[in-house]
Parts: sequence; structure tokens; C-alpha cells
Amino acid sequence: MRSALLQVLVLAAVAYAVPSPRGAYVLHEKRAAEPRGWEARRLDADKVLPVRIGLKQQNMDQLQDVLVSVSHPSSESYGKHWTPQQVADFFAPSTESIDSVKEWLASNGFSADRIRVSPSKGWIEVNATVAEAEDLLNTEYHIYSHPSGHEQIGCESYSVPKHIQEHVDLIKPTVHFNHRVASFPSGLNKRKNPDLGSPWSLNGPKTLDQKVTIETNATNCDQFITPDCLRALYNIDDPPAYPQDGNSYGIVEFTPQAYVDTDLDKFFKNFSSSQIGQRPKLVSIDGGFVQTANRSFDFNGESNLDLEYAMALVGNQPVTLLQAGDLPMGASFDNWLDAVDASFCSFEGGDDPNQDGIYPDNVPGGYNGTESCGIVAPPHVVSISYSQDEYTVTPAYANRQCTEYGKLGLLGTTVLYSSGDYGVAGYGGSCLKGGQPDANGTQFSPAFPVSCPYVTAVGATQINPGSTTDDPESACEQVIYSGGGFSNIFGIPDYQSDAVAGYLKNSPPPYTAENYNNSGVVRAYPDLSANGANYVVAIEGGFNLVFGTSASSPVVGSIITLVNDARLSIGKGPVGFINPAIYSSDFSWVFNDITTGGNQGCGTPGFNATEGWDPVTGLGTPDYPSLLTAFLMLP
Repeated sequence: MRSALLQVLVLAAVAYAVPSPRGAYVLHEKRAAEPRGWEARRLDADKVLPVRIGLKQQNMDQLQDVLVSVSHPSSESYGKHWTPQQVADFFAPSTESIDSVKEWLASNGFSADRIRVSPSKGWIEVNATVAEAEDLLNTEYHIYSHPSGHEQIGCESYSVPKHIQEHVDLIKPTVHFNHRVASFPSGLNKRKNPDLGSPWSLNGPKTLDQKVTIETNATNCDQFITPDCLRALYNIDDPPAYPQDGNSYGIVEFTPQAYVDTDLDKFFKNFSSSQIGQRPKLVSIDGGFVQTANRSFDFNGESNLDLEYAMALVGNQPVTLLQAGDLPMGASFDNWLDAVDASFCSFEGGDDPNQDGIYPDNVPGGYNGTESCGIVAPPHVVSISYSQDEYTVTPAYANRQCTEYGKLGLLGTTVLYSSGDYGVAGYGGSCLKGGQPDANGTQFSPAFPVSCPYVTAVGATQINPGSTTDDPESACEQVIYSGGGFSNIFGIPDYQSDAVAGYLKNSPPPYTAENYNNSGVVRAYPDLSANGANYVVAIEGGFNLVFGTSASSPVVGSIITLVNDARLSIGKGPVGFINPAIYSSDFSWVFNDITTGGNQGCGTPGFNATEGWDPVTGLGTPDYPSLLTAFLMLP
């Protein structure tokens, strides 16, 4: 009797301790911003959705520490970058997470043959009807229609059982509504609407509506920036005639943005004649190609700018063009990350179909090949002159992507993003109210992915009218304003905490929490800057003056590439993630401090450039010989 009763009590205790498959649900994600101009209706219950569950990765709490260990000048492990396998193994989700999610799916009626785990073990995929997905995630799915004819599927929020939440990063397709409506008459770039974020070529450089006549190297650098002006500004040496084997520099572009070969040659003829006929090395990501059907500043301005200056400044160093996306589908930040990091790819392309290109693309003219997953080793330096507003992504989505930049840093890659061209405002000068875009908003709108603490954010400066390359620059206030501010998602990284604390103490902005996140414990940007005004760019057979942080990022990328070449020449490795180094006291002397100008927006003067780090120009502009010396002194 006693034994039987004890056995019953034990079994009851075990049953009580094991969470019910349908246990208490908790909110996991809520849409970051409600779509404007879209009408919603309930989705048919029998429609099948490709549900993809991103599993929590192990050791995420150690990412900053291990990255700093290979990136900080005082670390004994400086420069000892990891292999891709080391990175994949260290962060792979645990067996417990995989098993817990599979058991949760099984308890909801999904048979084992319907559940698939990605090779990287980072994702679990199951095809589910809308009715099944709604029951699984305690949500309602809608189909959203736009007057343009475009549609997408999503939900406003979703929940998971409390005991499952610790094993899941995010689930797609759900709340990530970053669909872009086509802006071009041909219907290209159907995902690209500046109202909602994701890569967008028009959220890039600006140009004056006039051509400029230049047949030789310009000498008036306050009016016409050329490669020689940049060399004079930052004391950049002529590029090596014979660059080191193994060095690499990548520029990311998103189709239909593409360079024009005749424009490259026109630029080289005027500013670097030995490079006439030189072209970047094309890496096609998900059908990406250098399209020639559409030509204008909107289609060619970004790519021409990036490649003309990057190639001219590094000379014979090959430049890799990471061209992402086909014409009908397009691509996103996740797509280029898939291409350089196989561990990021999910089973059969587990990206967000509302944000990312999903391949194969079976529409006419689409890329019918397999998803580009780990097709190329990440270059030592990558520059990306595209962005979206931070409010357009959920924290889960942003953090998931941000960790991949940290992993690239562990591999020895420097990832540079331009900081934006609207000062403290978002795309097009939009501002927020209560965290949402509002025509009367006064809350500053930070950008993404530049706000990720594992990328290097590059702002813009200018040579003041009437000044020369020997005079101090100021923050860019011609046509564009250097993007900068404080994240609403990411916490402050250790490497930046002293600099930001010093700024808030010594130069406190005249704003409150109603305007920006003034807590002092969030990521701030940019990290550094370079000139972003009056670039002479060959476009459509002539020359235009172009403005933007879109120019600043590839210039800094060129400088870091030259530093890597010098390190490789003496048997050292690439510098990789540079932020812990440039914020350290070892590098306090390598930047030209920018102390004038601001980045107005949202009806305010914005922040001011001031002594030391500031959220307009960061640490300042690089002095190449000093930067080179500081990096050559490291292991």
C-alpha cells in the first residue's frame, strides 16, 4: 500500500514538473511598425505557410567577450581570428533547444517527417496550414494588399509557450513587415519601398541636378572631391603596385543597382588612367548581375560612386563586387550574409519572405538556382552603403542579424556601414512619435544595421567652402547631414562606454528622453567619419557632384584595405573588427577630431560635433599614416 501510494505521488510530481505542451503562452514578438497604405484581410485557413523557427544560439552572452579578445590591442589573443568551423561550433544551438522545439511541434500534431532541421542546426522548418500556424503561435494571419497590387502575409504579434521561449530567437513569416513597393516604372525591386526599410538604393547618395565639367584632376577640393583630394585630406599613400596575395576588399550592391563600365573608364581616364579597363571581380549572390537595361542616377549612382572611389584608392588591389539579388525578387542584408556565412543559411533558404529574397525564384526572369549559401569567403573588408530605419525591424530580427556581423569580426572581417544622410531623422527626414513614424513626430529615428555594435558606422564630413585640404573639416551640412544618434534596440558595447559617457557629461545635448534614448546605456553611432560632400562621380557619360555617407564608407574601407596590405606584407593578419582598437587609448592620436557642424533633423539642430567622440562624426576622420603605424605595432 505504502509503496503503491509513494509511486503514485512520485508520478504525480513528475507530471506536475513537466510543462504542458499547451502551457502558458507568452508574447514573443510584436510588429515593430504598422504598415501604412495596406489593407488587411484574414488569410484562408488551408493556405500553407513555410514556418521557420530560428533557434537560440549558444554562447551569445560571450560574443562580445570573444570578439574583443581578438580585436582589442591589449589582448594577448589580438589578431588570432577564428575559423568558420570554430564559429559554427561555438554558437550552434544546443541539443536541448532542438529537441524542445521538435517536441513542441510534435505535441501540436506535426509528424516527424514534416519537421526539418537545417544543416547548421540554427533553424527548424515545418510547412503548416494557416490554421495550424495560428493554433501553434496563438495568432491570426492576414494577407495585406497594397494599391500597387503587391501582397504579403503576416501577423501583428505571436506567442509561444513560456518553456519554449528560451529556445527560440524568432519565427518567420510573422511580424517582420518590411515589404517594399516597386518605385520604378518597370516594376523592378518590388520589395523596395522607402517607407518600410530594407536595402534601398535611393536611401543612398544625393546629387545636384546639374552636370559638372571636369577633364583633369580638380584642385578646388572644397567644390570638387576627387581621389587626389582624399589622398591629400587623409595623407593616403599611393596604392602598392603589387598588392599582397590574399588581401581582399568587398563592396555590396543590391540589384537593380549596378555600375556602368563606360562610366568607370571615364572616371579612370580623368583620375587614374592606369586603371582604364579594370573591373571589379563579380560574385553573383542569388542571381545578382550587373544589369544594363535601366540606366540613370537612381540605378547606377550608388554602384558607380562606390566602385569608382574604392578602386581608385586601392589601385591594383582587386575589389570584389558582392552583387545580390535577381531583378524580380531583389535581395536584403540577410542574403549577402548568407553568401559569406554558411552557418547563417537556413534549410532551403530560411530567410524572411517579406524582407529577404527567397530562392529559387520561379517568376519570369527570376533566378532559378539554389540559394547562395556560403559561396565565398568573407573579404577582409566589406563596405555597405545601404540602410533602413531601426523602427522597421523587431529587436529579435535586429539582434539575430547583428550577431552575424559579430561572427564575421571573429573571422577577421571589417564590416563598414554608412550612417545615413538625414541627421537624427530616418529615411526621407521621417521622425517618430511613440516609436512609430509620424508626420508630427519629434523623436529621433536611428538607422539599422549601422546601429549594430558589431559593425563600424561611418559618418560624413565636408571641406568648408573656401577652405583647403589643410584646414579642419566639419560635419557634413551640404545637401545631406551625417546620420548619427542612439539606438533604441542595442545596448552600449564596452569598447564605447567611456567615450559616450564623456560626451554626455561634457557636451550634454539639450534634449530629453522625448527626443532620443538618453539613458547612456545604448549603442551610439557613428564610430568615425570621412568626407561625404561634392564627390565627382562619372554617371551617364558625364560627371555629377554626389553627396552622402554612401561615399564615406567605401573611402574608409579603402584605407583599412591599405592597412591590411601593409600588415600582410610583414606576415601579420588583417585587422578584422576595428572598433575596440580605435576606441582604445592606443589609437587616441590617429584621428582628426571634428569639432564643428551638426546633424539637424526632426525640427531640431540635432547633435553637435565637439571635442572627442560625438554622435555626428564619431571619433573623427582617419589620418592614414598614424592609423597605419598604430595597426602595424599590433601583433
